[in-house]
Amino acid sequence: MHKSFQGFIDSKNHICIIQAENPDGDSLGATLALENMLTKLGHETTLYCPVDIPKYIRYFTGWSRVTNEFPYKADGYIVVDTASATLLSKLLNDVAIKNRLEHAPVLVIDHHETVPDLSFELTSIIEKSTATCKLLYQIFTAANYEIDQDCAVNLLYGLLSDTLGLTSQAVTAEDYRVAADLIDHGAQIAEMEEHRRDFMKKSPRILSYKADLIKRIEYHLDGRFATVLIPFEDIQQYSDEYNPNVLILEELRLVEGVDVAVAIKTYPDGKLTGKIRASKPIAEQLAGYFGGGGHAYAAGFRTYDTYENVLPELISAVVKLLETKS
Repeated sequence: MHKSFQGFIDSKNHICIIQAENPDGDSLGATLALENMLTKLGHETTLYCPVDIPKYIRYFTGWSRVTNEFPYKADGYIVVDTASATLLSKLLNDVAIKNRLEHAPVLVIDHHETVPDLSFELTSIIEKSTATCKLLYQIFTAANYEIDQDCAVNLLYGLLSDTLGLTSQAVTAEDYRVAADLIDHGAQIAEMEEHRRDFMKKSPRILSYKADLIKRIEYHLDGRFATVLIPFEDIQQYSDEYNPNVLILEELRLVEGVDVAVAIKTYPDGKLTGKIRASKPIAEQLAGYFGGGGHAYAAGFRTYDTYENVLPELISAVVKLLETKS
């Protein structure tokens, strides 16, 4: 991996790091860790995301350096945490940006085992792992790059974000060894968690909204499948302060008897998105029914259809997948 990375950044002065239009803790941690390392290696960097960084992950120091202004004059572009055209649709729908990516060197670094379906040529470092930040740690270590405290904090935040604090089913002993080494490099996990928790405090308004979301939960298949609908009005009203998915998904997953939980958002352009959490290794397969992907226990999808059409399809797919795991 590190040779592909070194070969890509070699001879490039200005490198742009791109996140998808659903930035999360892992993608932001990877972006900031790359910025740190590339800067130390003598490169100019621009951090780009087509949407504003959600408030719920702004506990990362440096999030404000991410811009919506695309740098057309960069020498190369690194896409982190996705290889999916669906999750980069805002870029690909912009003719000027798409044209630039089709005529410039692009590297994709992603920990999802997704076959790239992007319309431009690229170099890829795609390996199944718990987090993109873990892949970057492995790249930096193999290349003998110095991981300083700031870089270690961003990598560890990203790893913790994508593994539910190193508690998800996909976590291995190696993940704990990576975390331990990042702590040795200066990441103070107690201070990090205190800062994150302080930032993640909810206002009374958001707590009241969470109560409303809980009341909306619908149970299917004798309680094995739970869903909650988040209409666009909710997104407009609350998501700038707190992501509704983050508020409700863990609550759904922890309901007694629930094997699969899906939070569904609807948008005025006809788009519908689903975030999946599962206690059985079927989330990625379920997302795949709708052209999405992710991990065995956490995944997501996007489709252009109505909630009334998608819900029966979800229920049917969950039935089939649960039968294979029974």
